[in-house]
Amino acid sequence: MSHAITADGIRIAYQPQGAGAPLLLLAGQANNHHWWDAVRGDFHTARRTITLDYRGTGDSDKPEGPYSTQGFAEDAVAVLDHLGVERADVYGTSMGGRVAQWLAVRHPQRVRSLVLGCTSPGGPRAFERDGTVRRSLASPDPAERLRTLLDLMYTPQWLVANPGPHRTLGDPDLPPHARYGHLLASNRHDAWDVLPQILAPTLVLHGTDDRFNPTANAALLAERIPGAQVQLIPGARHAYFEEFRDLVSPLVLDFLDQRVSPA
Repeated sequence: MSHAITADGIRIAYQPQGAGAPLLLLAGQANNHHWWDAVRGDFHTARRTITLDYRGTGDSDKPEGPYSTQGFAEDAVAVLDHLGVERADVYGTSMGGRVAQWLAVRHPQRVRSLVLGCTSPGGPRAFERDGTVRRSLASPDPAERLRTLLDLMYTPQWLVANPGPHRTLGDPDLPPHARYGHLLASNRHDAWDVLPQILAPTLVLHGTDDRFNPTANAALLAERIPGAQVQLIPGARHAYFEEFRDLVSPLVLDFLDQRVSPA
């Protein structure tokens, strides 16, 4: 197991695979690197993928705090530094997309190109999930919470054919303090004012049926990020990248290859 050490002394586990130009993959809230297990191999025809376990998850240290999307971005830079990667393509989904926004704003020289999936700018201008979804996710009944989360992530037809286990439902070993820290980090994210500073060529991806992170956020991001492209995935929910991988993974690689030559 390999670890990078952050400026505040936290060990961040990371997992490089494949060969080629580096592609940093950033997972969703309260998840570790296994979020990408189903699809990361799709990129190994042309890219070396780099995943990490956010602080609080997986094999990384689990401090009491603080947790923030800005801090997660700095942890990602520590991983790139430890690997000697000067520039990487960056693909972040859900909270990972929020982390990727800060990475591109604060460290523009490290981001060759940017893909933001099923994410939002955060803050008061973002579109929030509706009250019914929020109440179901906060249910005291664990079975109801699981049913709700599965329904938000995948279509019923796909779940019938793919009963699991599903790697996008949260790190099962996440301690309560870290779970709460991740929730606060995602909820407090607000990059609205700085999004116009993003210089990297950017592709925004979103499922048309995403109720977990409403699809309307894709247009907001594209309006704020200069030159950003938008691609909506018809019929897809929050885990569009997994259920619709046959469409999405080639689309991402095509964007990366067309926009920026590998180095």
